[in-house]
Amino acid sequence: MLLNNIMAFIADPPVSKEVADSISNELKTSASMLSSLSFDEIVQKIVDGAIDIGIRILIAIIVFYIGKLIINKIHSIVKAVMLKHNFDKSLTTFVLSVVKITLLFVLIVSVIGILGIETSSFIAIFASAGVAIGMALSGTLQNFAGGVLILFIKPYKIGDYIEFGSYSGTVKEIQIFNTILNTVDNKSIIIPNGGLSTGTINNYSKEEYRRVNWDVSISYGDDVDVARKVALDILNADSRVVKKYREDDREMRLRQKEIAAIHEEEQNQGNAETEQDKHQAKKSLFNRKSKLKEGVEKWEEEQAEKIKAKIPKVDCTPTVSLVSLADSSIVVSIRAWTRAEFYWSVLYDVNEKIYKEFPKNGLSFPFPQMDIHVTQSN
Repeated sequence: MLLNNIMAFIADPPVSKEVADSISNELKTSASMLSSLSFDEIVQKIVDGAIDIGIRILIAIIVFYIGKLIINKIHSIVKAVMLKHNFDKSLTTFVLSVVKITLLFVLIVSVIGILGIETSSFIAIFASAGVAIGMALSGTLQNFAGGVLILFIKPYKIGDYIEFGSYSGTVKEIQIFNTILNTVDNKSIIIPNGGLSTGTINNYSKEEYRRVNWDVSISYGDDVDVARKVALDILNADSRVVKKYREDDREMRLRQKEIAAIHEEEQNQGNAETEQDKHQAKKSLFNRKSKLKEGVEKWEEEQAEKIKAKIPKVDCTPTVSLVSLADSSIVVSIRAWTRAEFYWSVLYDVNEKIYKEFPKNGLSFPFPQMDIHVTQSN
């Protein structure tokens, strides 16, 4: 029956003559080889092939499990390093996923090669699939690349108040594809990372101090010196406003925090001392700094002070200037510096104080007005 089918295939091939001749030659060669072998030899060849396949499968399984152990170890090492250096949580998750997927792909290709299967075809399939997916998801991949850049470069972080185009708000979450802003009226705005990574971002929280401006209009005939004095009195009376240098203001606030911490500690010392407190007190005796370490720290502080002394301080003294002579008023510009977290409270509070204090000192806020002269013709 088999010989009849072979002869029928050769006599009337369903494919081209060249392919048919090749197939027929191979079949004839195989048939001649089989006819020349005895039954025991055929069984031996089958057994040898099965043993070879079994050994390959066993080696592939061993390599797969050893590879998984190595991948898990590398994953743990990378995770420990990133957590130790306080990398962003989103970036840590993304990097760990990429590392694990890449290593698993390499392991699977290696196992397939051990089994005797040609791996170049698999790599070509994955490459063509990657190109097709990349073309279909070009916008999404742009957002993905933007998210990676943002997580690495960190132009802003969670909690910063940023402005991008017509959108502004506090950064609530940085995802791989999008960034979520929370506006002052509690709206969630989702912005793709592709535009954020290539566009212009105004990060209001990047700097520690900000300048606050007020443009106040007063009537013609009002005394500018009086307006200047009243405005400066308002600013100097506000503890949130920088009086001269930002560096001095920063040191003053650090001292205030230290004093507050000392007072809080003194209040807590009134409680009865527990056994744990005694243990901590004994332990602190062994943790005292050595003389050498104290000398090194003192030297480092002195060097830092010397470097700080060479850097010129920026004068942030509040100023009041007459900036323009408008149609119905003169415009006084008031400028002062404050910490970024105090910006809005200082802006609104000083606005209210100006509105209350200027009229008390004989200064008025004019309304837009126009003088019309009517002449009567004969």
